[in-house]
Amino acid sequence: MIFVNFKTYEKGTGAAALETVKILEEVSKSSGVKIIPVVQPSDVAEITQAVSLEVWVQKIDPVEYGAHTGSIIPEAVVEDGAMGTFLNHSEGKIDFETLAKAHDRAKEVDLKTLIFASDIVELENISSLTPNFVSYEPAELIGSSTTSVTQAKPEIVKKAAEISRNAGIPLIVGAGVHSREDVKKSLELGAVGVAVASDIMNATDPKKELLDLVEGFK
Repeated sequence: MIFVNFKTYEKGTGAAALETVKILEEVSKSSGVKIIPVVQPSDVAEITQAVSLEVWVQKIDPVEYGAHTGSIIPEAVVEDGAMGTFLNHSEGKIDFETLAKAHDRAKEVDLKTLIFASDIVELENISSLTPNFVSYEPAELIGSSTTSVTQAKPEIVKKAAEISRNAGIPLIVGAGVHSREDVKKSLELGAVGVAVASDIMNATDPKKELLDLVEGFK
């Protein structure tokens, strides 16, 4: 399983996002590896109509219908076709109380959830919310094109896998993942998949990068 976070990269926005997601679908079908695009809220409807992949949104807010200017209401992204959401990504950290409310709102509308943790203590805390997935992703390695979390902190990834396994929640590994070796090592340490962004979104040839990553599942 590979989560591809489109963030607000040029290749992940508007018409370019549609082209990128078609590449993800092609590689997913040819490899048999589940690839989930995690897109901007404004692109959910167009992307879900263009491909058969399970599409997630990058965040939702813990709000209901009402006066919440600028917030992303869960009902809206579900209506557009989203099936899951990221929460507490390192680029959008929220306090635990707000996180719990956002997670509850996601569950109310049947959105799957992946909650991010930057360290082991946070991972233990978020596991109590019983999301569909948890992710260990140290902020200092996000976007790295040379060092992945499995290279820099394999012992912590292993501990994260133990915590997630005890909680009965699948672990996703992120931060600096950029090769088949990173994927393979993540699985060996106990993860079920990886989360990537810049490796694909900034690639000159995104398809080539994806084909390399899926080799790590063999």
